[in-house]
Amino acid sequence: MMNTQKRHKVEFGDFQTPINLAREVCAMVAQTGFRPASILEPTCGTGSFLRASLETFSDTKRVLGFDINHEYILKARKVLKPFMTSQTDIEISQSDFFLTDWSRVIEELPEPILIIGNPPWVTNARLSTLGSNNLPAKSNLDGLRGIDALTGKSNFDISEWMLRENLKWLDGKDGMLAMLCKTTVARKVLQYAWKKGITIASAAIYQIDAQKHFGAAVDACLLLVRTSPAGRSKEARVYPSLHARQATKMFGLRDGLLVADIHLYEKWKHLMGNGLRGWRSGIKHDASKVFELRLINGKLINGFGEVVDIEPDVLFPLLKSSDLVAHRPPQRWLIVPQRTIGEDISHLQTDAPKTWNYLMTHAHLLDKRKSAVYKNRPRFSIFGVGPYSFAPWKVAISGLYKKLEFVQVPPFQGRPVVFDDTCYFFPCQSEEECRVLYELIMSEPAIEFLSAFIFWDSKRPITARLLNLIDLMALARELGKDNEITRRLAERQVMKYRSETHKMTTVQLNLL
Repeated sequence: MMNTQKRHKVEFGDFQTPINLAREVCAMVAQTGFRPASILEPTCGTGSFLRASLETFSDTKRVLGFDINHEYILKARKVLKPFMTSQTDIEISQSDFFLTDWSRVIEELPEPILIIGNPPWVTNARLSTLGSNNLPAKSNLDGLRGIDALTGKSNFDISEWMLRENLKWLDGKDGMLAMLCKTTVARKVLQYAWKKGITIASAAIYQIDAQKHFGAAVDACLLLVRTSPAGRSKEARVYPSLHARQATKMFGLRDGLLVADIHLYEKWKHLMGNGLRGWRSGIKHDASKVFELRLINGKLINGFGEVVDIEPDVLFPLLKSSDLVAHRPPQRWLIVPQRTIGEDISHLQTDAPKTWNYLMTHAHLLDKRKSAVYKNRPRFSIFGVGPYSFAPWKVAISGLYKKLEFVQVPPFQGRPVVFDDTCYFFPCQSEEECRVLYELIMSEPAIEFLSAFIFWDSKRPITARLLNLIDLMALARELGKDNEITRRLAERQVMKYRSETHKMTTVQLNLL
């Protein structure tokens, strides 16, 4: 069981800022030439940022600090007591961020306004698990389509919601936002603000050592955003530390897309496709001990150590991300009871009775899978399966590892190889197609084009959506390789994968 103190830290994302780090941040703000007339910290904790702000900006007229924790408010007031005798109007109040009338608070502040701090580092999903009420009103934050919402893209950091609100408060005003947060959160907040047309004059991300300052193994940064009534900027510079004077790269919004490297995007944007879908994700099943088997001494063994006897027609060699990166042959076999998403598999009772009985034996586990993608689906369903899954050859890549390296995947023991859902692949009908595609996608233009969109600190830096941005026909022409094979591959990006092709190849490869 989690003790009360630890639960409180998790529930409120409670990482109090060391005073030295707060001073470094305030010094960074001062170096930009910004001089706030008022300072606001919406989640002030024990007061480190407010103290550092008052030390740095002694001529500030008004300082407001808020926090939900009464004990922190008392500590903050004590820390700021030496400044109470100055001419600055200082007010520290207990308040719930989600219940405060911030529009009234902001309107009473003289400009320029500095909003500073370190909002909670916790996700809404984590809070829901804890049964916490420390949440904004529930909504689909970005209006995601059904499948994106179901598969977890609707999960968000509480700080992301707060920082969006902060920037909306500063929209059209002379102000600055200086916040510590996860780097992924900073990018999402900027993307939101750029798309909404919030009046940003400039933006920068300064990376910090979260392990050193907070004991947290995450990529974190200082997000620095300058707003002004005439602000129209849609790009941000990235610095490797608070003390760096030279940016390592620039990312931003271009043609409605968030790009990781503006220079590379401008260089290769003519390779961009629209609405392509040739690259697919692997199979999602969420019950590896049941679905994944190992061949040991000629016997199939599941994750419980049980010997499994099922029909070979439902078994396919499986590769995971670690296998692709290590260039290993398949170490496991996957039970694939469906050939398409939503297919009724009750026919297995007669077509593959041993498989059906095996699944029924473990039904108590399969029926408890929590992912919403299985809701209202046939019993024992898997997800991310279709005719493309059974193409004999594939070009594949891991979505998890920080490496832009593709792998040619041939059939294994006469069977087409499948992947788990951490991998992405493009189906090929022959070894020649596979080789040609590999040469295309590993070319310098392709690697630089994809690199223009990849944020390597993301949890899953490579996705099918990213891979489907590149138009193979445009790439082939760029490389002078416009031929019958490349045209066939490009056609597969824009047309529904043909089920009759799948039927032909599975008949040919249907023997172990």
